[in-house]
Amino acid sequence: MWPTRPGETVSAVRAVVLVALGTALMALSAKVSLPLPYVPMTLQTLVVLMIGAAYGWRLGSATMIAYLAEGALGAPVFAGPVGGIAPLVGPTAGYLFGFIAAAFVTGWLAERGWDRSVMLLFAAMAVGHIVILAAGFGWLAFGLGLGIAKAWQVGIVPFIAASLVKNALGAALMPAARRLIDRRR
Repeated sequence: MWPTRPGETVSAVRAVVLVALGTALMALSAKVSLPLPYVPMTLQTLVVLMIGAAYGWRLGSATMIAYLAEGALGAPVFAGPVGGIAPLVGPTAGYLFGFIAAAFVTGWLAERGWDRSVMLLFAAMAVGHIVILAAGFGWLAFGLGLGIAKAWQVGIVPFIAASLVKNALGAALMPAARRLIDRRR
């Protein structure tokens, strides 16, 4: 969203500003929360995938790592609002760590042109959502010992429709944001 030309070195100041903006957006998106048993539904996955698509895999992943570090250090950036280690070892842990992988995958696909059409961007974001849901499911089923059936019921089923809506929203918003930024140059 703060473009550089191919081959141009990304400055440290640019990276710090974008990471700070990204972690702030993540914290805000965590506050839009629908409480559910075990894991709340938030706008975080939408923001993770948009950051991945906008920032690319390197800066997108770094932003998610910074976000989790802020929370681990006690900043109230997670849904609730809470901070500290508890969310990183509780029911939300798999999803939170899945954010890093999802930003990586979505950013990697975007850097290969998947962000240039709404349909391809929707597909890239769907892959990112699958990564997040798989990480959350795995943690609930095996890390917390809920078992496959219970983890599926509480960790996947409630999020399927919302994931599709967020994919559509993200895939529609990214080109609009790019057009807005291109007009200002």
